[in-house]
Order: sequence, then structure tokens, then C-alpha cells
Amino acid sequence: MKIGIDGVPLAELKTGVGHYTFEIAVEVARQSPSDSFEVLSHLPFSDLDPAPANLSFIKQPVNAATKHWWTIGLPLYIKRARLDLFHGTNYDIPVWGGCPTVLTIHDLSQLLFPETHEERRVRRARRRLPLMSRRATMIITPTEAVKAEVCEHLRVPRSKVVVVNEAPRRSFQPMPLAQASATLQRLGIENEYILYVGTIEPRKNLITLVKAFEDLLHSTTLRPQLVIAGKKGWLTDELFTYIESAKLGDRLRLTGYLGDDELRALYSACRVMVYPALYEGAGLPTLEAMACGAPVITTNTAAIVEMVGDKARLFSPQDFRGLAEHLVELLQNPAAREAMSRAGIQHAAQFTWERTARETLDIYRRITRNIVPAVL
Repeated sequence: MKIGIDGVPLAELKTGVGHYTFEIAVEVARQSPSDSFEVLSHLPFSDLDPAPANLSFIKQPVNAATKHWWTIGLPLYIKRARLDLFHGTNYDIPVWGGCPTVLTIHDLSQLLFPETHEERRVRRARRRLPLMSRRATMIITPTEAVKAEVCEHLRVPRSKVVVVNEAPRRSFQPMPLAQASATLQRLGIENEYILYVGTIEPRKNLITLVKAFEDLLHSTTLRPQLVIAGKKGWLTDELFTYIESAKLGDRLRLTGYLGDDELRALYSACRVMVYPALYEGAGLPTLEAMACGAPVITTNTAAIVEMVGDKARLFSPQDFRGLAEHLVELLQNPAAREAMSRAGIQHAAQFTWERTARETLDIYRRITRNIVPAVL
């Protein structure tokens, strides 16, 4: 097989979709050395880690016409390179011809929670997602919850959608506290802290986390730090206005974007990791945290519950007092934290990129061998 993979998510610092794109590309290439894989982009790649010899990262030169990547540039490249299949890892596939396609739909937040996204991106999603889902030969979703949403809202036959769980990256495993302390000291983080990891944007519901933290400080004698680790995204004015009014001072630490080694240290040393998202397709930071031994508190939304099972404390997304109660209980109960840590490590170990890639390769092979549902 000669497989093309969407490389556009790797043109900037890797967050969720970028990590997914890189991990899936590397692992399918490693597991299938007799096949050729090309990660394709019209934009320059950001920092890339080493990859197998049968995996190429190709920055395709473009001109006035081919810079229209999805409509002209990429379809022409696919035809010229004679790809057997193209995998769109970030909601997009070529709009015409060339080869069969796999489309990964991570979530439907732009359709279901449009108020949490920039208007121009919502308009694009409303226009393109129905088209992309119809054109795709097969669709991958990270959870059964997203599969159900795709089938309902995009009117896709269930036989066309395959659930392939994602996984924590291999580097996420417990780090000894003595080793993690150097990272904490450099970032100005104290020993007792509550952690959030992810992009700062409305869907992550950080206002509820800040309200819960504010309630904890005002109603108890506990004085942990709240550490928010992630790059600033979009529509953040409301959050930062609230943070300013809360006057949290040195109890709040914003680290900005961090690399995996730094995140591993923060996950491993935190008292608890909170993921307060309003909606997620999978909520992968919850599994990353568990893999490093962090007790996790997260929301009771369908996809997240599907991923974390009964190994995390759950609360309703708008219930900041319920979140505050969980925080107080775990901060005051080392035995409960230790039990959650052990259970979380075991749970996260069930999710691996080896399995994700194996199941993805199976989809590639079914398509290229024309073993796909008759409804297609």
C-alpha cells in the first residue's frame, strides 16, 4: 500500500489532533514496514521526532492554484503519486477523486456547541462536515459517543463508522517526585497543586474550574496552587476577565504550552488533575494523567465517561460546588488519592497506540482490498 496522511495538523505546535496525526503515522508505518506512508502538507512542518524509514514527511510546494490545498493541490498530488488511500486526520479529505479515503472525526463540537468556537470555523464546519462525511469511504471516531452523534447529525450509516480508541503517548508514565521537582521549581509551581492540561478555550469550561478553586480557597484553610498548562486558544476574554476579578494572586499559575517531558512531570506530581470540559470526543488528557498516576476529576459527559469508566471522580459540567467538594475530599485524603492513582495506571494501560494503529491499519487494508460494507 501507498498511503497518504494529512500533515496539516503538524504545521504548528502539537496539541490533540497534531499528536493524533503524528502518533498514528509513526505507528502504522512501524507496524507495516512493507508499505509506504507519506504525511502531506502544503505548510511547513513544526518540530518532528524521528520516524520509521518507510514514513516520509512531504512539504509540497504550491502555486497560486495549488495553494487551494483540498480542492486543487492535494487532489493533483494524490493523482500524480498514485496513492492507494488517503487518511484525513483532521475532519478534511480531498473534495474530488484520486483514491479511497478515511476520515477521522474527533468530535462534533463545532456543530453541537457552536458558541464555544469562532464563528468562521463554525460556518466552515457546517458547510464542509456533511460533504466530507458523505465523500469518505470510511469514518473513524474515537468513541461510541461520537459515532452515535456522527450517525445522527451527519446522517451517516452506522456501517460506515468505526470506533478506534486513542491512547496516552508512550512517554506518559509515573515520574519519581525527586525527578519531577526540577520541572516544578523551574515553572514556579509549589508541591501541592491542582492541575489542568489542555488548550485554553471555552469548550474546556475553565471558568467552572476557577469558580470551584475560588470556592475552595474561601471555604477551607487549604492553599494549593491551581496550575493551568496549555496554550491560549480562542474566545478567552470571559475567562481572563473572571480570573482578574477573582484576585487569585500567586495561587494561580499559567504555564503556557509545555512539552511532553514537562507535562509528564506535572501529571506525576500533582495532587489531582481536573478536566472540566463541557463536551469532548474522548478527553485524552484524562488518560494521560492516569497513565502518570494522577487522580482525575472530570465531567460526566458521554465520551469522557466512556474513556475513564469508574476510575475518575465525576461532576456535572456547570456544578462548580460539586467539583469543589471532590477537590477538598481528595486534597484531604491521601489514601483515596493513592487508590485512584493505582487504579488509573492500570486503566490507562489498556489504551495503547499499538492497538490504535493496528485497528487503523485493518481499516486501510479492508478499503484497499475492497472489503467494505455494501451500503458504501
